[in-house]
Amino acid sequence: MSNSRLGQEVKDWLISILIAVVLAFFIRSFIVELYMVEGPSMRPTLVNSERLVVNKFIYRFKEPQRGEVIVFRYPRDPSRDFIKRVIGVAGDKIEIRDGQVFLNGQLQNENYILERTRGSYPLVTIPQGHIFVMGDNRNNSEDSRFRDVGFVPLDLVKGKAMVVFWPLDHMKTLP
Repeated sequence: MSNSRLGQEVKDWLISILIAVVLAFFIRSFIVELYMVEGPSMRPTLVNSERLVVNKFIYRFKEPQRGEVIVFRYPRDPSRDFIKRVIGVAGDKIEIRDGQVFLNGQLQNENYILERTRGSYPLVTIPQGHIFVMGDNRNNSEDSRFRDVGFVPLDLVKGKAMVVFWPLDHMKTLP
C-alpha cells in the first residue's frame, strides 16, 4: 500500500470518527438522552438502576402534560437531575388532604402510587411557566411539596421519559 493511499485511508477514518462524534453530541444534546433511575421515589413505576430513554425534543413543541414522567434539573443544584410525574400544570389548583390529591377540586385516581400520601398540602394555584411534580412513591419522594423543589420552572425541564430499556425484563413505555 502506498503512503498516499494509506494517508487517504487515515484521513477518511478521522473524518468518519469526527462526524460520528458530532452527530452523537447533537443527538444527546437536542433529541434523546439516556438516564439511570437513582433512588426509590418513583416506585413502583420506575425502580433504582433502571435505564430510560428521555425525549429532549418533544417539549420544544408542547409543554409537559399531567401524568407524564419527566426529567428536570433540581432547582437548588442544576447539576443534578430529578425524575418525577407531572401532577399539575400552570393554572391548576392543587391540594392534598386526607392522604389524597385533589386537582381543580377533583379527587385524582392515582393507580400508579404505592400508598396514600402522608400529610397535607394547602390549596395553591400553579403559576404560569411552572408545573407541580410528585414521585409515585409519595412518602419517599422529594418533590414539589418541598420548598427546595417547589413549582418547577418549565425552563428546568429536560425531557419526557419515554421508555425503560434496561434491564431487558423491565422494558416498557411510559405515559
